[in-house]
Amino acid sequence: MVNPFLLSALCIFCFMCCMFVIAQVKRDNSIVDIGWGIGFIIVALVTFFYFGYDRRSQKLVTFITCIWGTRLAAYILIRNWGKPEDFRYAQWRKDWGKNVIVRSFFQVFMLQGVIMFINTLPIVIVNSSPHLLYPHLRWLYPVGAALGLVGFLFEAIGDWQMFMFKTDRHKHGIMNTGLWRYTRHPNYFGEAVQWWAMFALAIPSGLWYESILAPVVITFLLLRVSGVTLLEKKYDGNDAYTIYKRNTSSFIPWFPK
Repeated sequence: MVNPFLLSALCIFCFMCCMFVIAQVKRDNSIVDIGWGIGFIIVALVTFFYFGYDRRSQKLVTFITCIWGTRLAAYILIRNWGKPEDFRYAQWRKDWGKNVIVRSFFQVFMLQGVIMFINTLPIVIVNSSPHLLYPHLRWLYPVGAALGLVGFLFEAIGDWQMFMFKTDRHKHGIMNTGLWRYTRHPNYFGEAVQWWAMFALAIPSGLWYESILAPVVITFLLLRVSGVTLLEKKYDGNDAYTIYKRNTSSFIPWFPK
């Protein structure tokens, strides 16, 4: 039988290569963001149907992944439709100059592919396990499902509120209502919670020490690399945002000061 991790890596590599080709044709590397959710769906469906153990936990994890990935991909597609390349990728394109194609392949698509592989570990472990290693921990399934719902709602509602704010011509300044009143990044918080939930759902299948890499890596990236840190640099020098930062929790929702 095929090694499940090798199968996942192969799916991600082929998918990212396809996304890279499309990006070069369109001269827009930000389509990788649309592909992020789709890649997870592909891995979940391939491992679910290939290994075919058809356990309730595998159906749950695959269902959650498909719902999460579909919403995220659809949202980013709608948000980016008709717009130029995202400012982050546009800046890298300018910085990389004549090496943009090679560096885009490795530093955008393959790098995100590696991160995706790490994040799919809980999904692959659940879908490829013929039996539960820790059946006495089945109580983690309702806990993980509830936690996943919380994360999904924070991410989906936060994205929707920001989208409506940006498309309303009468609204200007900094978004500080709804979920954004309690955290500066409700969508990133929801994303992190979502993957801690997937880790919880993977624990009964065993290999928890591999599954935990997913939430740890995504939480670190959201807090220190491509999420909170990178986005807030965009608002350096913005007085309104400085006040917003002073009064509002950075990540974990809490009452404003």
